[in-house]
Amino acid sequence: MHRRHLTAAAIALACTVALPALAQAPPWPALGPDGIVLFRHADAPGTGDPPQFRLGDCGTQRNLGERGRVQAQELGARFRARNIAVGQVLVSQWCRTRDTAELAFPGRMQEAPAFNSFFNEDAAQSARQTEAARAVLAGWRGPGVLVVVTHQVNITALTGIFPASGEGIVVRSLPARGLEVVGRLPP
Repeated sequence: MHRRHLTAAAIALACTVALPALAQAPPWPALGPDGIVLFRHADAPGTGDPPQFRLGDCGTQRNLGERGRVQAQELGARFRARNIAVGQVLVSQWCRTRDTAELAFPGRMQEAPAFNSFFNEDAAQSARQTEAARAVLAGWRGPGVLVVVTHQVNITALTGIFPASGEGIVVRSLPARGLEVVGRLPP
């Protein structure tokens, strides 16, 4: 009798562990033919940028490390393995976002200043830039998935989520309701 209770308890425990894991499966199907995914750039060791930072000069910026370059390549491979049609790839003007996009989706990136980092900016600048980013996302109609490679602060302002390096947040733009988070794509 005792053995049967242990078996039943083990099965119940396995089910409670397995079911949430299934519910947390990455939302690849939710991307659909005209989906939107916001990726935080791949791993770039450190925080912020050095004091001498200048746009257009990667030597003055915090850049991808080896782990970040591998993450970016794997990101593109995951899209190709699932035959996900990418319609457009937008990036901030920071080298780490550009490099992430180029390694994942070679030759596809287009700069979009609305997705530039505002890590060291004031609240008014952050709000203006977030509204400009929302307008870009609201206008997306495909065909294909809109991939945006940007920064943690931008994604957090748009979604309330603090993404990991290389993580994607799948969103959908709803008229009059703004952005709805559909799910997360782990790095």
